[in-house]
Amino acid sequence: MKSKILRKKYPRFIYRNYGYEIKGGDLKISFFFEIPPGISFRPQIIIKKLSRTHLVPTRNVLDNLIFHVGLIEMLSYWKATCSPKIIIEAGYLNKEQISWWKNLIIKGMGQFFYENKINWRKSNFLTIASNRLNYPMVELRRTDIKLKNKHLVPMGGGRDSIVTLEKLRRARKKINAFTVNPTKAAKDVLRVAGIKNPIIVERKIDPKLLELNKEGALLNGHTPFTALLSFLSVFCAVLFGYKNIAFSNEKSANEGNVKYLGRIINHQWAKSSEFEKMFKYYCKKYLAKNINYFSYLRKYGELEISKMFAKYPKYFSVFSSCNLGSKIGERWCGKCPKCLFVYISLYPLLRNKDLLKIFGKDLLQDKKLLPLMKSLIGEGIHKPFECVGTYQESREAALLSFEEARKLGKIPYLLKQVRL
Repeated sequence: MKSKILRKKYPRFIYRNYGYEIKGGDLKISFFFEIPPGISFRPQIIIKKLSRTHLVPTRNVLDNLIFHVGLIEMLSYWKATCSPKIIIEAGYLNKEQISWWKNLIIKGMGQFFYENKINWRKSNFLTIASNRLNYPMVELRRTDIKLKNKHLVPMGGGRDSIVTLEKLRRARKKINAFTVNPTKAAKDVLRVAGIKNPIIVERKIDPKLLELNKEGALLNGHTPFTALLSFLSVFCAVLFGYKNIAFSNEKSANEGNVKYLGRIINHQWAKSSEFEKMFKYYCKKYLAKNINYFSYLRKYGELEISKMFAKYPKYFSVFSSCNLGSKIGERWCGKCPKCLFVYISLYPLLRNKDLLKIFGKDLLQDKKLLPLMKSLIGEGIHKPFECVGTYQESREAALLSFEEARKLGKIPYLLKQVRL
């Protein structure tokens, strides 16, 4: 198998170091990852509109936060060869931290292992080495700095973060948005929301990784992006003085997609209650003691969030939850599981003309989407690897849509073809 060949050829992945500077009003950070023999990567993270006055943390605190951003960023590059040994030279991790990171990798990379048919259960599958001899000159330390009682809301342009933002605003909280590589939809949502100075992070993937992926020479697949957002949000919260980080992950994210090698693989694991709990612990012990990291919508399901979102029509023309759409310059691609799930969750709540304005067509009349519809409601091989609701929620949304369509006097094609 390809993974076995690559693991033998590239037995070590090394997180060499990192560097940073204030330039042009931005904090520019670079990381150096190496896979001997012959492969190296230098990705970048840029915190926009940051002056030296924001660098309140001492150097050992700043270095610690940047070092940790590099640890979560490295997964996008380690996956290229899935090397059996990760060597950390950019900083030091104790035994508890190494155990924590191994747990994150095994669970957060579950979909990647499934899609590449990798057996992660072997005792020698992964070793993480961190030697004090490689410890940097600056001692890495968490921060105990007191932060202002303000809320930072990570936003991507979808329903969930909009609901969180509006609910916090109604509760008269001091709020701001945090966004990474914002799409046009995300920028439009921020504009409509009246967020004038959001915290913007630019993430630059090393072009070499994209080239190698295109050539098919190395491994590729899903990484826990929300885990990356979590580390970045803590970093920015400390820099800009925000005590509270309000993510918008709902209880539906706890349901997995498929069983593989005895474990449930969850596309949304980094949005789950399990990750939230373990990250909160790690953050307070190793990153920032006074950060309050939580998911504002954790007690709600996807359908409840759609009902709440339906109360904010000013966002209908600008929001988007479709990843593929943003890549092709559209708000909604109209072909993916996310588009279809959001459509059926909103179908019973919005007027038909509003739905057509949002999606451009009636997705329930698209015969090509029947396999996706069946997968959403539990009649496929597994739940789609997307941020969609649970099987039960999808069935409930489809049933509510069927009842609404019956009131309108016409049952769409997809609703006729499935058992509800």
